[in-house]
Amino acid sequence: MSEKKLLILNQQQIQQKIDRIAYQILEDNFDEQEILIAGILPRGNHIAERIKAVLDNIAPFSSKLLTIELEKQSSTLQANINFDVRDCDNKVVILVDDVLNSGKTLAYGFGVFLDVPLKKLRTAVLIDRNHKSFPITTDFAGVALSTVIKEHVDVVFGEAGEEDAVYLR
Repeated sequence: MSEKKLLILNQQQIQQKIDRIAYQILEDNFDEQEILIAGILPRGNHIAERIKAVLDNIAPFSSKLLTIELEKQSSTLQANINFDVRDCDNKVVILVDDVLNSGKTLAYGFGVFLDVPLKKLRTAVLIDRNHKSFPITTDFAGVALSTVIKEHVDVVFGEAGEEDAVYLR
């Protein structure tokens, strides 16, 4: 029996959502000199890279890509980062992930910056599923989906020879 999946966003629609998120980030930070875009591995980082590429073409400020790798199954914060967290002092950080489901991943992502006096911390996700267990909201979302708990959202970025897409299964 084949598993049915419903196409939510195709490659072009994903790029349109990323473009819109980038413009919203620009509007929210037009007076900044630099912003930091922190992508949560694996797919949040793909989205962060694409947002940065758009911002590099449209924004007067510079943007720097940060990478966060979280142990999502852990009951405590365990993160590997490719930057010195003190370099984020008094800067704007955009925390990026692919899908916001329970909010646990973004909550752990926030934890990386808890001891740092940031100017502001914003969140960006491609898909917001509205099933939060944690008090997390998104500042920039490509699509908000009302789904049932049993359904799963798959974000595919050129994996297994497929085009970029978002599926609901």
